Amino acid sequence: MYELAIVAAFGALAYHNAKVRDDEFANVSRKVGDRLGKLWDIAHQGMRENRFLRAEKALLTILKIDEKNAAAYNRLGILYAKQKEYRDAIDCFEIASSIEATPSSLHNLGLIYYETENYEKASVAFEQALKLEDNLAARHVAYAKVQEKLGNTKLMFQELEKAADLEPNKETFTLLLKAYIGNGMLAEADIIQDRLKKMVVTPGKAKRILRPRRVVV
Repeated sequence: MYELAIVAAFGALAYHNAKVRDDEFANVSRKVGDRLGKLWDIAHQGMRENRFLRAEKALLTILKIDEKNAAAYNRLGILYAKQKEYRDAIDCFEIASSIEATPSSLHNLGLIYYETENYEKASVAFEQALKLEDNLAARHVAYAKVQEKLGNTKLMFQELEKAADLEPNKETFTLLLKAYIGNGMLAEADIIQDRLKKMVVTPGKAKRILRPRRVVV
């Protein structure tokens, strides 16, 4: 009977210690989460206000706490790109993509490669981004621009046409029109020109402004 009481006591003690450890772990996790949240707020505010050093320090602190935080590397890459520190930006985007290959990190990497005239690597990065997400016109436009630099005219037109299909607006049609004219494809250019003319608001007729619906938060 005495032995059973000892076993029960040890069992209760083990349960109590485990519960204490779980509570302590949860408390530490909450504190770390709160600190990371505050650091992200500082980083976002610093980026908005062009206080780059403040934003950089916050992001580097996040990476000290969580060294595999792909989002922090991606944001740090954007920060360096804004300051034209392209080598550091490339390093950050490459690390972000190796940790978690997202369309945005790969697209950002492609943009920096394009900016530094490394068109082959830019093409690979844009292509990988498109494999993950191909429903944004901007991604196809970026891929088209790098194909133009590489002399792949046919692929350039395919991508510009996809962009115009996804988002048939003035911007995509104008890019396609310039490409057709630049390559002597006047018949195709006339078709796009007609579509652009139809998009122009008729003189004297006010364009209706759609006001966003107000939502109480």
